Order: sequence, then structure tokens, then C-alpha cells
Amino acid sequence: MKISIGCDHGGYELKMEIIEHLKERGIEVKDFGCGEGEKCDYPDIAFPVAESVAAGEADKGILVCGTGIGMSIAANKVKGIRAAVVDQPTSAGLTKEHNNTNVLCLGGRISGTVIALETLDAWLYSEYQGGRHQERLDKIAAYENR
Repeated sequence: MKISIGCDHGGYELKMEIIEHLKERGIEVKDFGCGEGEKCDYPDIAFPVAESVAAGEADKGILVCGTGIGMSIAANKVKGIRAAVVDQPTSAGLTKEHNNTNVLCLGGRISGTVIALETLDAWLYSEYQGGRHQERLDKIAAYENR
């Protein structure tokens, strides 16, 4: 599995914890920034991460800002991206199972590291259920493709 990841200055510390966590599990990670001590605007990171997922260069994407909200708004502007902000494992699993999300957005100032990593694992290891959920995703894709 290959994951693209990025953050703004509000998510740097959590992003680094996530990268270590993913690498310990043998997951390849491409880091789109930002770096330690850098200040950056979340769209400048969200767009390239989301585009890498939409283009099939990565299987999934992870974005971290102060709340996760700004990153999700920006990522969802990229065609084919289904990004969700979650702050606990139950919602993370359900957003994968029901919405087949391909980008997870986390808040570096919202969740502690332990909960954020549990949330990440719930999302990573949940499986999309398809079925009735696919009909809804097809409606979204049809609208997006108008």
C-alpha cells in the first residue's frame, strides 16, 4: 500500500507520528510537506495529495491541519476524492465502509496522538461494503461529472 500524506503547520507533529506509525506497518509513504517550522496554506498541500490519490499514484491520502476541516474542504474539490474529517475510530471505520473515502483528514489540535492513530487504523483496515452504498456514491460521481 502507498499513502500520500501532507500537513500544514498546525498538523506537523501529528503528521510525523503518523508517518512513523505507517512505516512500522510496512506502508510506503510519500510526504508532500510541510516541514518542521514551515508555515504554509492548507490548500497548497491538500491539492497535490488529493491529486496523487485521484491519479492512482497513491492508494490513499492523509491530510492533517489544525482541525482537519480546511484540508477536507480543499481535498474534496479534486475530482474523484472523497475526503472525510474524523476524530475517533468509529466514524473512521464507517466513513470507509459506507462512503469508501480515499482521503482521511485529521486535526492536529483536536485529537491526541493515541486516538489519532487508533482512528487512522480503523480507517486503514476497514473495508468498503458496496451494495446500497455504491448507489449513493454513483449519484455523487454523476453530479461531479456533469
